[in-house]
Amino acid sequence: MLNNDFKILKSGTDIRGVATDDIKTEALNLTDEKLEQIATGFLLFLAKKFGKEVSQLKLAIGRDCRISGEHILNTVLNTFLKYGATVINCGLASTPSMFMAGIDLDCDGTIEITASHHPFNRNGLKFFTQDSGLDHTDITEILELAQSGKTPASALGSVVQQNYMQTYAQHLQNIIKQGVNAKNYDQPLLGYKIVVDAGNGVGGFYANDVLKPLGADIAGSRFLEPDGMFPNHIPNPELQVAMDSITEAVLQNNADLGVIFDTDVDRGAAVDSSGKEINRNRLIALVSLIALEKTSGGTIVTDSITSSGVHEFIEKNLGGKHCRYMRGYRNVINKSIELNEQGIPSLCAIETSGHVAFKDNYFLDDGAYLVTQIIIKFAKCRQQGIAFEDLLKDLKEPAEEKELRFNIAESDFIACGKRILAELEQYAKQTEGWSLADDNVDAIRINFGQNDGDGWVLLRLSVHDPVMPLNIESNRKGGVQILEDKIMAFLKQTKGLQY
Repeated sequence: MLNNDFKILKSGTDIRGVATDDIKTEALNLTDEKLEQIATGFLLFLAKKFGKEVSQLKLAIGRDCRISGEHILNTVLNTFLKYGATVINCGLASTPSMFMAGIDLDCDGTIEITASHHPFNRNGLKFFTQDSGLDHTDITEILELAQSGKTPASALGSVVQQNYMQTYAQHLQNIIKQGVNAKNYDQPLLGYKIVVDAGNGVGGFYANDVLKPLGADIAGSRFLEPDGMFPNHIPNPELQVAMDSITEAVLQNNADLGVIFDTDVDRGAAVDSSGKEINRNRLIALVSLIALEKTSGGTIVTDSITSSGVHEFIEKNLGGKHCRYMRGYRNVINKSIELNEQGIPSLCAIETSGHVAFKDNYFLDDGAYLVTQIIIKFAKCRQQGIAFEDLLKDLKEPAEEKELRFNIAESDFIACGKRILAELEQYAKQTEGWSLADDNVDAIRINFGQNDGDGWVLLRLSVHDPVMPLNIESNRKGGVQILEDKIMAFLKQTKGLQY
């Protein structure tokens, strides 16, 4: 069993913690000692997995631009060297590039130092093997090994510096060249203005090292320089301030397309030339269209909060199959992999937050690969005289939507959340006009008819935090308030939530 000092660092399939003491109310817990123990745990994990001595392991390590990133990278790297491993230091890098580095550079394991979209004082570690990212059970095993205090024999390791991002950018360039297959093969984006908002994360490379060499006009791109204090906006496509920023860049510069990334580029989103966001449900719909053009009739796996309109778009307009599954990007990825293993073609896994993993890209949630596929589709539409902006014209979108988040007051928040979901399920079964969805997995989704709000509500337990998010959608104006009143009548009878 993990003690609290290690348990608090486990964040699903990552390790995250407070890495600086800049905010006095948040105590530093990702200390050098903990980092050394975790790095040692990863070595022991890999040695066991591959049947090797630790001194035979080859690893690569990179980091995003957080202010603690370089120090953490060096601490972890020096731990690897102390036990004889061979290490490739990739320096500033995106999370997906570190997975690809593991394949291209034939590494046993790789690490990205990142805390994704979290505040500047946080940081963490994301682990990969050549197979995939690690699951939550693997992270528990690494932390248990770290906690055990076991260490390999000391030996002298070696390190080389490599800017793998150059290789990775060339890889993305080649995908666009092949996908667009323009007459001007080497500059398929010539004549198009595409702006990038990197939010001062590590995504600025996409403008300068991918789009510009392919002929795109990137003037008007913003916040491309990495800055771990994120002075302009947090790089997170889930935040409206971030989407407002890229929308403004598109409209001010009369751009054909805009793309935006989170800090470590495992998520992305886009904005079309009219300023319409391609994010959340619209992103899922577009990705589904792109995937199903390659393999008709396949299954798209999404998380549980996906809109009813997206479900109809996938199944009726695109002729695919839609599988709603539990929240968490690793959960939807694992479900899509599972379906393929069962002989059910599943083309991609999508979490509404912007994690998109394509089957033809190792089921890696890669924001740069995602926007690369969007740009290919955009360019092919232009070649064919099709309005890219009209691709989603048949997607039914809600008239209103809302998300509320309720803190859980009880210390055992998981047990409390599960109890409330069970109570809601029983309440819905007994209440006239409430219809339970038939694909509930990790949440309770309830549908309501035209006379009862014309939409749905979904209550779930957060993947990592003591919070219960409530999502509401309605197909008519004023419907969200009707639905909110209905669900709040239930919630106010429960115990354990803070309103």
